[in-house]
Amino acid sequence: MTSVRIATRGSAQARTQATAVADLLRAHHRGLNVELVFVDTTGDQRQDVPLHTIGGQGVFVKEVQAAVLAGRADIAVHSAKDLPSTPADGLVIAAFGERRDPRDVLVGRSLADLGQGATVATGSVRRRSQLTAIRPDLHFVELRGNIPTRLEKIPVDGSIVMAAAALEILGWSDRVSEYIDVQVMVPAVGQGCVAIECREDDQQTRDILHAIDHALSRRAVEHERAFLAELGSGCSLPVGAYDDGSTMLVYLASDDAAQHHFASITTGHISSHDDLLHASRSAARTARDSVAG
Repeated sequence: MTSVRIATRGSAQARTQATAVADLLRAHHRGLNVELVFVDTTGDQRQDVPLHTIGGQGVFVKEVQAAVLAGRADIAVHSAKDLPSTPADGLVIAAFGERRDPRDVLVGRSLADLGQGATVATGSVRRRSQLTAIRPDLHFVELRGNIPTRLEKIPVDGSIVMAAAALEILGWSDRVSEYIDVQVMVPAVGQGCVAIECREDDQQTRDILHAIDHALSRRAVEHERAFLAELGSGCSLPVGAYDDGSTMLVYLASDDAAQHHFASITTGHISSHDDLLHASRSAARTARDSVAG
């Protein structure tokens, strides 16, 4: 194979992520031609409604995956947090990029500087739920759009919540008012990591992608995805999981955010991948029982 076509969304963040993957592929495979194939997704088209009302996680990936399955592209590049926990038929995650900063951030006012009843904009039920547990006085409003658009929607005397990695990859980390520690706000599953899919039966492309697969990031995100898969949910439930290689933090809340479950699982001493996946699934069952009351 002398060329690889990368399917990606057309947003600035998605283009930058896909370009970084293209550069990695060229660095590892001399003479490889890489081109980007831009795809418009449901999530990009429907920016007037909350994510959880139009399908949650999958709204940013289905059309990109379809381009690969239809043969219009060879690989699909996604933010790993946008991928549903159930694999798409005919596709495989052949590589994970090295994880960037997994934390959530505030842009506008820091948490301590937000006044009583201040407004925080976020489209994430996970972020709303965890912030409510810390600051029940806060008022939340919906936030959609690409990153430049969101940065224009900072409420007066308030903040917006974003992923640190999204600002980092665009070189806009100077806009951050506060990085929220993962112990305070557990990130979304896969947050800060890029996932690269190809057709399951395309062994040549799988071999090409193997060279850029970051083993430590894959190990961590697969544990987090096992937790999510056991719950059988995506954006519709307030859920988070983050494995730093030694400990996995997990979070789950009830739909009304009245019940919150925070827990940590020691993972660094478990050498077996299957045992780690089992521990993730067990943690999910415990979390589900906890918030069910």
